[in-house]
Amino acid sequence: MAREKEQRRESPIWMLADENLQDVLARLPDRVDRQSWCLVCKKFLSVEAAGRKYVHLMRPEILEPVLRRYPQIECLDLSSCVEVTDQCLAAVAKFTSSRLISIKAIRTKGFTIAGFRSLVECRFLQDVDVTFCTQVGDAEVIALSELRHLQKLKLDSCRDVTDSGLSSLSRCKGLRILGLKYCSGLGDFGIQNVAIGCQRLYIIDLSFTEVSDKGLASLALLKHLECLSLISCINVTDKGLSCLRNGCKSLQKLNVAKCLNVSSQGIIELTGSSVQLQELNLSYCKLISNVLFASFQKLKTLQVVKLDGCVIGDSNLSLIGSGCIELKELSLSKCQGVTDAGVVGVVTSCTGLQKLDLTCCRDITDTALKAVATSCTGLLSLRMENCLLVTAEGLIMIGKSCVYLEELDLTDCNLNDNGLKSIGRCRGLRLLKVGYCMDITYAGLASIGATCTNLRELDCYRSVGISDEGVAAIASGCKRLKVVNLSYCSSITDASLHSLALLSDLVQLELRACSQITSAGISYIGASCKHLRELDVKRCKFVGDHGVLALSRGCRNLRQVNLSYTAVTDAGMMAIANMSCIQDMKLVHVNVTSSCFARALLACGSLKKVKLLTGLRIALPSGVIRQLENRGTRLRWMEKAP
Repeated sequence: MAREKEQRRESPIWMLADENLQDVLARLPDRVDRQSWCLVCKKFLSVEAAGRKYVHLMRPEILEPVLRRYPQIECLDLSSCVEVTDQCLAAVAKFTSSRLISIKAIRTKGFTIAGFRSLVECRFLQDVDVTFCTQVGDAEVIALSELRHLQKLKLDSCRDVTDSGLSSLSRCKGLRILGLKYCSGLGDFGIQNVAIGCQRLYIIDLSFTEVSDKGLASLALLKHLECLSLISCINVTDKGLSCLRNGCKSLQKLNVAKCLNVSSQGIIELTGSSVQLQELNLSYCKLISNVLFASFQKLKTLQVVKLDGCVIGDSNLSLIGSGCIELKELSLSKCQGVTDAGVVGVVTSCTGLQKLDLTCCRDITDTALKAVATSCTGLLSLRMENCLLVTAEGLIMIGKSCVYLEELDLTDCNLNDNGLKSIGRCRGLRLLKVGYCMDITYAGLASIGATCTNLRELDCYRSVGISDEGVAAIASGCKRLKVVNLSYCSSITDASLHSLALLSDLVQLELRACSQITSAGISYIGASCKHLRELDVKRCKFVGDHGVLALSRGCRNLRQVNLSYTAVTDAGMMAIANMSCIQDMKLVHVNVTSSCFARALLACGSLKKVKLLTGLRIALPSGVIRQLENRGTRLRWMEKAP
């Protein structure tokens, strides 16, 4: 206290009003920076609490104290809580009823219709997300329909919602965004009522539902509809799409991927009207034929075209290029018939292309890459996994010309160190995938580490030439890395983990089957990587309790861990189970007793998913399994050889 008083006398910052300090805090968008700011003194902490409007809660038992501490909360995320009870929702209503605008409870269990009725007391709610809350049904949706200010509602995978519940939403006149993906209990009647009542809807997702042409036709009433997603709606045909053309004049994005009964004719009829589509996804639509690509000559407004898994010829790609002159993104992943001539035809016309996906287009060669490098110098994303005919020379051309690349996927390509050195010219690179590239070594990685300082994600899966020196070069240069995958890089040792411990922003680390990794290396990570959320050390046989204990002490944000086939015993198991944030554990073939499993699984209150050996289904007390399932934990039983 004396020290704080002394600081007040010496520093003019104490003369600033709370409003001035809140303005300073508002200029710190990074979460880590904000946390550091709050630790300066009690005044800074109180100022932050008084102005905070968003809270992501990890444990429901502290909900009420948190709501008391932050009196200005407008957005509340409960998605990291396994169980959200009716009492929790009642507390939310009690403390935030006049302010709460947004609430997310993705994959949570525990609440009933009573909790939802409490939630409706937050009368200014605009955004509700209960995706994967399988207990939500018609009664809950009817309760939500009382929210007159509701603008966004996501009910994805709420399979008990039927037409009866959906029809009640017609009272929400201001509804603008509606997510119904995987709501398999829905039919046309509910969709029709929503279309009649919610005239301001501009985004609707009906993917994987039973909607048919009749329900789709009713969407023509939505004059403001901009985005429509119908993935795998097998009851939708060309007739339904043709009905849209008379009403949805503002439609900009259409996704009919995997709609098996949609053909070229339906797309032509829809786009033949005054509809000005900007994005079109036809992935895995088997009835798409050559006649459609000729119609692309008229679609001058198209900026995104996705044709993954379709059969496309060279002439069709050229038609896309000559017609869609504003094209910014083209996805041809796993397409049949894509050759050099087709790629040349499209990229030489669409010189403003920013994203190109050629994944598994196995017939393209350096000729195609030369055309990309020459014509699309502003390219931001290039994905070409498993393009085996491309050589290092072609990749060198990409590195020399496409210097603005931010995403590059060269998994299973003929990449070598010279190619990596050329790619090092792309100083804005944020994602680099070089898995299954057997010829890259320290020399190539050193060039990336020296220049690509903005790199956030690096995937070197099964690139066996990578050594500790290469990892050190990356870690010392790319200090902002958040995601690293070194699985099956069998040459790396604990020295690599000592280098990776320099990455203070690391959130995801995969080390599967890195057989030389030990608990000592994991301890380095536990001591330094405070923000780590996901760790995979499956088949790291020398990782045991010592490493796991270090993780439990240092990585308090760890949410997902794979310890299968490691040397972890009861002590390590209990250490992980007592971590407050852990949500997903894979524990196949670990040296843990059945009694410890029972104690640990019950102690882990945040657990959402766990993978166990089938034999434990008999060894664990039935009461333990029942309690876990009632709590909302998903148990996956695996039959795996030791």
